[in-house]
Amino acid sequence: MTKFRGLAGLARAGFGELCQERGLGEAKAAQVQAALELGRRLMSTQSEERPVVKSPADIANLLQGEMSFLEQEEMRVVLLNTKNQILSIPRVYKGSINTSLIRVSELFREAVRENCAALVVVHNHPSGDPAPSPEDVKVTEQIVKAGKLLDIEVLDHIIIGQQRYISLKERGLGFG
Repeated sequence: MTKFRGLAGLARAGFGELCQERGLGEAKAAQVQAALELGRRLMSTQSEERPVVKSPADIANLLQGEMSFLEQEEMRVVLLNTKNQILSIPRVYKGSINTSLIRVSELFREAVRENCAALVVVHNHPSGDPAPSPEDVKVTEQIVKAGKLLDIEVLDHIIIGQQRYISLKERGLGFG
């Protein structure tokens, strides 16, 4: 734990990296990774009833445990029905360490398929700093416009960092 600077670093460590640690062979490294995955799943466990989204914090609480430790940017869309219940959370993009190229049309593919009423866009910043970049704001504007054309309300764009998140809608960025 010390070498990896806590659980966050341990969660980011690769299988090969774990195997190189003294006292950890392949079997133990696999067990460590399995335990971390179980912890992630436990954090995102959903009850039989579909969760309802009432605030950006609801989304952050649902996805932060998993997305804050990713080494690459990922973008997901939280698809919602007319009662703001979660239908699904598909990953729509996986980028590099600091960028994620986004085609807005592909972002709405699953939303149209599932006939959702609204969605929330979520992506992570592997640096840990959730501050939005000018590109994040620009793409949010494009997503909101596309949502209006498709009659799918874009409720928010949330950026997840380490133990923090930012709601672009709360900050008035891209929703003007």
